[in-house]
Amino acid sequence: MAEHNDKGTKAEQLAKDWLIANGYVFVTANYRYKHAEIDLIFERRGILVFVEVKFRSGTGFGYAEEFVDFRKRQLIIRAADNYIYEKDWKKDIRFDIVGVYQDKSGAIAFKHFEDAFY
Repeated sequence: MAEHNDKGTKAEQLAKDWLIANGYVFVTANYRYKHAEIDLIFERRGILVFVEVKFRSGTGFGYAEEFVDFRKRQLIIRAADNYIYEKDWKKDIRFDIVGVYQDKSGAIAFKHFEDAFY
């Protein structure tokens, strides 16, 4: 597996653990629909939360949230629509972005953007 894939998988696990520690209930990971994938799905206070995780080892090339462009948002929304249909979900939903940042010393920090798009 390529190094960037390893980092992405690690970032998703870190984000998952961090969100669980912050009161989110894990539902599933890496939900795929056609060409789209949702990294993590949680439930929190009756809301289904679709989470896109982005790893950054610095901000020289931009912040995590800047890498969820229009096309990526459309793919996530399409996959979420299918997931909602499959599960017959009737309550509220939202789309979040979690940036996982690792500094040069290896320390990890998180930046959570709730209701980041729709």
